[in-house]
Amino acid sequence: MSDDSTARVSAGWARFASMLVQGGRSEEIPSEGVFVNPPVSRGSTVLFPDLASMRQKGLRSHDHEVVYGAMGTPIQHDLERLIAQVEGGTHCQVVSSGLAACTTPLLTYLSAGDHLLLPDSVYGPTRRFADTMLARLGVETTYYKPLATEAELLELMRPNTRVVFAESPGSHTFEVQDVPMLAKVAHAHQAKLLLDNTWGIGIFQPFDHGVDVSIQALTKYPTGHSDAIIGAVTVADEGGWRLLRDASIQLGQVAGPDDCWLTLRGLRTMGVRLERQSRSALRVAQWLRGRPEVARVLHPAFEECPGHAFWKRDFSGASSLFSVELRADLSFNAMQDMIDALAMFGLGASWGGYESLILPTTGGVRRSIAGGVPEGPTFRLHIGLEDPDDLIADLEGGFEVLRASSAG
Repeated sequence: MSDDSTARVSAGWARFASMLVQGGRSEEIPSEGVFVNPPVSRGSTVLFPDLASMRQKGLRSHDHEVVYGAMGTPIQHDLERLIAQVEGGTHCQVVSSGLAACTTPLLTYLSAGDHLLLPDSVYGPTRRFADTMLARLGVETTYYKPLATEAELLELMRPNTRVVFAESPGSHTFEVQDVPMLAKVAHAHQAKLLLDNTWGIGIFQPFDHGVDVSIQALTKYPTGHSDAIIGAVTVADEGGWRLLRDASIQLGQVAGPDDCWLTLRGLRTMGVRLERQSRSALRVAQWLRGRPEVARVLHPAFEECPGHAFWKRDFSGASSLFSVELRADLSFNAMQDMIDALAMFGLGASWGGYESLILPTTGGVRRSIAGGVPEGPTFRLHIGLEDPDDLIADLEGGFEVLRASSAG
C-alpha cells in the first residue's frame, strides 16, 4: 500500500464530521429555544384547521411535508435532508430497510418487458428479488462481471435495458467497480445507473461520478449501534425524485419515527466512529496480510484487491469491512473451528456497528471474485471500536486453532 492510500484511509471520514454534527436541522433557532437533538414526532393522522389547508398540503406530497404518517414524519424529513446532503443528491426518501432501499428504486424505474443488468457480486437478497419478484413481473435480468470492461458491458446492453445496477465494492468480494464507465454506458443507452453505496457513505460521492440513484442501508454505519433497521434512496434530479417519491408512497415505504431518530442521532458520531474504525481495520488487515495462513486480504486500499485502482481514483477513504482468503490447502471445517474459537468477534451477518463481527463467505454466500472463484476458504471481517491489539490477539489465538484443526 502506498503512503497516499494510507493517508486516504486515515483521513477520509474526518472531512464529513462537521456536516454530520450540524446538518439535518433548522438553521434558525426560535426565541423560545430548541433541543440540540430534534424530538421524535409519533403519529398517523395529521389535523388541519380547514379544507383549504388540507388540500394545499395534499398537492405538495412530493415535498417533505407532513400530510399523513405514511408519507413521513418531521424526524424522517430531518434525516432525509441530512442523507441527501451527505450523498450530494437533491432529494432522499427514507424507507423501511436496506433491502427496501434496493428494491424500491428497482420497482420505480423498471416495468414489464424491461431489462436489468446486475453485477454478479450483488447483495444476495437483491439477487433473489431480481430472480423471483422482478421475473414474475416480466423484468429480465442479466448478470455481468463486476469488473467488466466497457466493451464487455456494451455487449450486454439491449434496447430495453432501463437500469444498470452497481454495488461498489461488493459487500462479500470487494471488487471496486468503474462507476464513471458504468454511468457512461448506461446514459448512452438512456438507462439509469443505480448504486448500492452503503460501504462508501461519506467517502464516495456518487453523483459526482454519474450515478442517478444512490442506495444506503442506514442500518449499518449511520445508526452505528445495531439497533435499527432502515434504508435510504437518494436521487440526482427532480425528475428521478418525483418517480421515486410516487412509488414510495404507493408502496407504503417509510420508516418509523423511532428508527429515524436513532439513525439521526447515530449520524452525529459517524465521522469519529468511522475514522477510528477505518484506521483499526487497516491495521488488522495489514497484520493479516503478513500471516502465513492467508492467501490474500480483499481490502480496497490494497493493490491485490480487484478494482484497487478505481478505489484510489474515486474514493477519499475506506470503511471497516473487508474479506480474507485463506490458503487453498486449509479446509472450511478448520476455518469454522477458528471462527468458533474467537472471543472478540461476534458471529453475525450485518456490519457497520460499534462491535467487531466475522462471517464465513465460502460457499453459497460468496460469489466469484473478479470472475474467478477463490481457491481457499474465505471470511469477512467488520472491525468495530475495540482496541485493535485485542482484536489481533484474538485472531492470533484463532489461527492457532486453525493450524491445530488442519493438522488433526
